[in-house]
Parts: sequence; C-alpha cells; structure tokens
Amino acid sequence: MFSRAKTVLFDVPRHGKLAYCLMRDERIPAAPKAVLLGALGVIVSPLDFPAWIPVLGELDMLALGILAVETFVAACPEEIRREHEEALKMKQSIWDRDVRDTVGAARHGVGRLVDRIRSRVRHRDEYQSMSEVG
Repeated sequence: MFSRAKTVLFDVPRHGKLAYCLMRDERIPAAPKAVLLGALGVIVSPLDFPAWIPVLGELDMLALGILAVETFVAACPEEIRREHEEALKMKQSIWDRDVRDTVGAARHGVGRLVDRIRSRVRHRDEYQSMSEVG
C-alpha cells in the first residue's frame, strides 16, 4: 500500500513534469507525442467507455493518465530523457522556466489590476459610471 501512495505522491508529479518537458522538445518524434495527446484526450472527453470495451472500460482515468505518461516517457530516446531529468533536478528545465514565466505574468497582471482598482477608488468622484448616467 505504501508503494502505491509513494507512486502517486512522488513519481506521478515527477513524470508529469518530465513528460511536459519532453512534449516541448523538438527532438522527440511526433508519434509518441500524438499517442500521449490522444490518451489525454480520452481522459478529458465527456464520453465514458463502458465496461464491455476490453482494457479501456476497466481502467479508471487516473490509471490511464499514469499509463499514458509512463509509456510516453519510456518511448522517448534515453539520452534526451536523461538530459531533461537532470535539468529538472537542477530547476533549470522547460517546466521550471514556464512556471516562473507564468507566475511572473500572473503577478504582473494582478499588480496592474490592483493599481487600476486603487486608481478608480481614488478618483471615484471624477468619473461617473455608465450605470449612474441617466
């Protein structure tokens, strides 16, 4: 039981980050990327597979996601996979860069929103909203 919990808590997020980096790498062939995207498409699809379909009907969506990511990572060239694993360990991966960029953009956007709200509150008497006209 502990090994399953360990897999879910540690291995799945690590493999998810690795899969993200590998998906963004142009050196990875299109076929494994297409298979992973297809499996993820099945997961987010509103269609549910009935139990009578062999294999798919019996896998729940979490298991299918884990299997898809594991299969994709295993299908990628080992040299490229190791390169991305090292970059993840050093916090210099595509994943880390994209997260930093996204957090920075979100902070900037929230900062601008707060500034606009403050400006409107300060200048409330100068402006008349459209709902107050008429």
